[in-house]
Amino acid sequence: MVCPSCGVDLPDGAVYCHKCGERNDLRAAAHTVPRDEGVPQRGGVLQGGPAPAERSPKERLVGHRTDDNESENVLWSGGYSPKAMIGSWLGMGFLTVVLVIVGVMFTIVFVVIVIGLLVLWIGLGLLLAYRILNVSYQLSNQRFVHRTGILRRITDRIEVIDMDDVAYEQGIVERLVNVGTIKVASSDRSHPELILYGIDDVERVATLIDDARHKERMRRGLHIEAI
Repeated sequence: MVCPSCGVDLPDGAVYCHKCGERNDLRAAAHTVPRDEGVPQRGGVLQGGPAPAERSPKERLVGHRTDDNESENVLWSGGYSPKAMIGSWLGMGFLTVVLVIVGVMFTIVFVVIVIGLLVLWIGLGLLLAYRILNVSYQLSNQRFVHRTGILRRITDRIEVIDMDDVAYEQGIVERLVNVGTIKVASSDRSHPELILYGIDDVERVATLIDDARHKERMRRGLHIEAI
């Protein structure tokens, strides 16, 4: 026997193709109309094998073939959230108050302290701008796209079916403002571990990534062993 869908050789009497999952005994019956027992059918053609609706749950799972051309839908897009640096801003604010008090007490170093504070605040602002502009992410039901760089942009993709684990972590201040870091472990050779810093609503985003990974693996269940 030869699979009419992918052409691979099949053992005699095979119901499903072991490569593509096509149910072979339904191919010939696709152009016939089912009939009840004892009721003649037009043209005398008999329906072979059980109808799809009569398959057992196990048959529906094992024999399921998915549409590899399923449309791609964007589930989430985002990047580095400014809220992730709130702890740094608070720390800088505390340092500013302390240094201003010291400058008032020792006027000889007041100008130096003011200049130093300006440099620190400007540097912190530039760091925030860099982190926001440097990265962007987009999650669909099929792949995760991450872009890095400002002047030179690098775009890379990870198929969600290649993701093995999704986890996230939050510090004390990050928990208060609902941001965190997501870690994605995958079988992708270029990014075996992808770290996403400063993600807003981190729990929801991590759940979206994990759900997309799980659904894609279920959708393409016949290929899980090859991952």
